[in-house]
Amino acid sequence: MKVFDIDGSTLSLALYDDVTNSKELLESMQAGMLEPEIAFLNASLITESLKRCGISESSTYVLAARFNASPDEMEAVQKIVNGKEIDLEQLEGRANASQIKKHYKVSGQELGIGLLADAITCRIAGRDAL
Repeated sequence: MKVFDIDGSTLSLALYDDVTNSKELLESMQAGMLEPEIAFLNASLITESLKRCGISESSTYVLAARFNASPDEMEAVQKIVNGKEIDLEQLEGRANASQIKKHYKVSGQELGIGLLADAITCRIAGRDAL
């Protein structure tokens, strides 16, 4: 688990591999039964978000994220994920770059002058500004 300090708040991230209960996690997220999901319950597009960015029934690795989580709360997250926690640095190598480019509509020309992460950040910032 890695904890990031963001303007007085924290973001805790844990990456899991060899996950065997992704179907149950997905069902629990969609039903709003997972406490870490509380921050997303009021989002108007949660179903679409879960389809595009969330886990699927066949996911074997899962990134768990929680804002302002206590050590006990992150331990509770660890208990519900049936998998092995791995180093967060492995996330970049596991990302499906072609799927990410397609989702965010990033062109090859754009990647010629910047990084994929920069293109995504600009798009998210642009959406937030509107």
